[in-house]
Amino acid sequence: MKQLDVVTVGEAMAMFIAQQTGDLAAADRFIKRIAGAELNVAIGLSRLGLQVGWVSRVGDDSFGRFILQQLAKEGIDHHCVTTDARYRTGFQLKASVDDGSDPEVEYFRKGSAASYLSPDDFDADYFGAARHLHLSGVAAALSDSALALCQHAAKEMRARGKTISFDPNLRPVLWRSTDEMRKQLNLLAEYADWVLPGEKEGLILTGYQQPEAIADFYLDKGVKAVIIKTGCDGAWYKTADGEKGQVAPIRVENVVDTVGAGDGFAVGVISALLEGKALPQAILRGNKIGSLAIQVAGDSEGLPVRAALGDY
Repeated sequence: MKQLDVVTVGEAMAMFIAQQTGDLAAADRFIKRIAGAELNVAIGLSRLGLQVGWVSRVGDDSFGRFILQQLAKEGIDHHCVTTDARYRTGFQLKASVDDGSDPEVEYFRKGSAASYLSPDDFDADYFGAARHLHLSGVAAALSDSALALCQHAAKEMRARGKTISFDPNLRPVLWRSTDEMRKQLNLLAEYADWVLPGEKEGLILTGYQQPEAIADFYLDKGVKAVIIKTGCDGAWYKTADGEKGQVAPIRVENVVDTVGAGDGFAVGVISALLEGKALPQAILRGNKIGSLAIQVAGDSEGLPVRAALGDY
């Protein structure tokens, strides 16, 4: 079995990005890319030289083949991606913006092949070959069976002494209710070593507004470190040992596309921590990669190779 640095679970979709700004209804030219929160993290980590495994399902269709081709191009191991002929691969349409605002995104993913992920997709040897598991709230929101896979993977990897990171990445529209989302994601977070919510996500999940109160909520449940994205202020962190502080942001003159910034941040933090760097250094790298991600159109196009990171 190939040794992996990181394994992650999620849905990959074909993404069509409008080539003109404005209402999606008026767009008539699109460029095709791939998208998916956990996939963005996998791509970013692979570009930095880590060995990454991806677990998912795609349909037996052109979108599925396109995703498999892109995974191979990015050097991501996809031996545990199942081609499921019963269901279609999901896709999305994304508007183009030029003012730094969040672009409109329309999803076509209900009943997709990836929504049928389940604990049956857990290959103990494959997951066990990785030293780290990354999960996000997107995969957990796809279906009850996908949530069960995330729970099972987290439980098994923790039992094996592996490290786990968790990005809540809230998608309320995919859940039956906000209460259900809050309950399930907070239970999943308890398995993690590192939890990476945004400030607004922390408020929804914990009821607390202040970063330290959000952090304490998870630290009290056994999490080792909580890193909270605080927007234009950078990020705030606190560890189980009581270490805490703010890490300044990387200023950007021209924001092109904010989608994928949080995934870029996760790439920086996870990669640096797996290299043994101190948490403030890891967060600084997260801020750097997040800043690169928002300067180009596309969810993963701005994720850098190692040489582009410089001293980060």
